[in-house]
Amino acid sequence: MRKLSTEQRASILACLVEGNSVASTCRMTGASKITVLRLLADVGTFCASYHDEHVRNLYPARVQVDEAWGFVGAKDKAVLGGANAYGSAWTWVAIDADSKIVIAHLTGNRDADTARAFLWDLSDRIDSRVQLTSDGHGLYKDAVKEAFGGNVDFAQLFKEYGRDLEAERRYSPPVCISTTTVRRCGTPDPQHVSTSFVERQNLTIRMQTRRMTRLTNAFSKKIENHIHALDLHFWWYNFARKHNTIKTTPAVANGLADRPLTAIDLVRMLEGEESRLGSRLAGYLPACSK
Repeated sequence: MRKLSTEQRASILACLVEGNSVASTCRMTGASKITVLRLLADVGTFCASYHDEHVRNLYPARVQVDEAWGFVGAKDKAVLGGANAYGSAWTWVAIDADSKIVIAHLTGNRDADTARAFLWDLSDRIDSRVQLTSDGHGLYKDAVKEAFGGNVDFAQLFKEYGRDLEAERRYSPPVCISTTTVRRCGTPDPQHVSTSFVERQNLTIRMQTRRMTRLTNAFSKKIENHIHALDLHFWWYNFARKHNTIKTTPAVANGLADRPLTAIDLVRMLEGEESRLGSRLAGYLPACSK
């Protein structure tokens, strides 16, 4: 079996984390679609494991949570029950407002079970009492209580949006015309009840992960590949991409790494794990659907 060099694999990953689709990555690197998808499955599996092991025992003061919408195969109204037609896929994200590290993320449905799993995972990675802010979605209220008990200062920020009826602006974000803060638990500081940073992270996801870019045909066709791509994105965001505000990577800011990592570093760690296992990590079977 022909194996790509470390540099070739790093080039593919560098394309994927900078907002390129699978097809454009193939054109830029000369790799086949199957090769790109196999590498994505392997590196996504590795990144998920790496995040789970290393992004722990954190001491954030303020955490913001939100969900970013995407879809796999088709939008909900067009899902016909096909094997790969998943419909809406929500990515739940928790970010430290100060160090900008993404502490927890989970892709799944927008339901109570996923909310509980996400918030339990978040609470398990934090070793301090935090101020937590979410939007006004009703799923957070009980899920936060279950995951954190009383050891959290939790507030929800309810936003009211106006309607712009101009046809040419139908794809623009609605204008927020008012906000209301509701204290749910503890004593959250009203000055820091905000979801601005996590909403900015949602934009970063859409800019850096082509599958999440709206109004394109680059959306995921398989939920597994969708999750692998997001696992890669969050690893890259935390460990490799310098944040303009803190001038380094969130991982370095939290003492999880001594320097910003690179695509070469990621591939070498992946190759070390492949050598240890004696096989690929994901065992990807080519259906050639991105």
